[in-house]
Amino acid sequence: MTTSQATYEAFARQVLEAEARAIQRITPGNEFDRAVALIANLPGGALVVSGLGKSGLIGQKLAATFASTGTPSHFLHPVEAMHGDLGKVRRDDAVLLLSYSGNTDELVTLAELLRQDKVPRIALVSRPQCDLARLCDVSLCIGDVTEACPLNLAPTASTTAMLALGDALALAVAHQRNFSADDFHKRHPAGGLGRQLMPVTQAMRFKANVNMALTPSTLTVAQAYGEAQKHADKTGLRRPGALLIVDDVGKLAGIVTDGDLRTALIEQGPTVWTGPVSAIMTANPTTLRDDAMVRDAVRVVREHRFDEIPIVDVEGKPVGLIDVQDLAALKVIEG
Repeated sequence: MTTSQATYEAFARQVLEAEARAIQRITPGNEFDRAVALIANLPGGALVVSGLGKSGLIGQKLAATFASTGTPSHFLHPVEAMHGDLGKVRRDDAVLLLSYSGNTDELVTLAELLRQDKVPRIALVSRPQCDLARLCDVSLCIGDVTEACPLNLAPTASTTAMLALGDALALAVAHQRNFSADDFHKRHPAGGLGRQLMPVTQAMRFKANVNMALTPSTLTVAQAYGEAQKHADKTGLRRPGALLIVDDVGKLAGIVTDGDLRTALIEQGPTVWTGPVSAIMTANPTTLRDDAMVRDAVRVVREHRFDEIPIVDVEGKPVGLIDVQDLAALKVIEG
């Protein structure tokens, strides 16, 4: 390691520690509860977020976070607001105004206009003794922050603290509104997040009695694989890499993977084919319910290194099989 590398690694740690301290020193207090209630109880309006410069960039991210967690939200540039965009704010909206100093002229002017229109206002500032806080119904403070910048000039630790407190506010509002994983999926239907929250039954290719046969535990290994292949030929699809074994009432009794069959053939030879399929199955295998999500299947694959996971209903009866290739096709796991 060179001297310069060691120097900059130490410098990076100092920056990260400074930003971490800025977050750790925040004390939300009662004003935070008031802000949560104000936003969560909006009569149908949106949360408008506004800020200038680096605070504005943080505001844009917070508006996106609120929107994705169940609170309709959009960003309003304070300068554009003075030139017509103020019409985007409705009486049943609330506005979150970000300014570290709390004395930014454009934000102060905007807050005064909103106060005249009786639009609820929340300030996110460094301290309550500022013009913006005095013009707002609620003020959230991050405290005096020493920037990570060696000159204590560039907004660094202060914007990190504003982002963290804003995230806490967004998530607290989502919690107050009982925002669920299903709600999140509706707002993220595409991309990795959307695919992770897809119902597992929507992702699985092999469905019981559709394109895969269920195997009675009374069959021999030869009969079981013969029936599975016959079913695959009938549907025109390849058979899955495992058999789902069911008992006399149709509940899942076990699973036999192609790997299990190969192992049995090595250990026992051709006599395996005439023995009962239940003799080589894994009894009481790990399963997922049919109301599980793709992310649950990803977790099981990663934790247990399984290639196939039976999907069962509330009665324990198989509804299908999801395998690692299904997950790879969704790009939620490496193939």
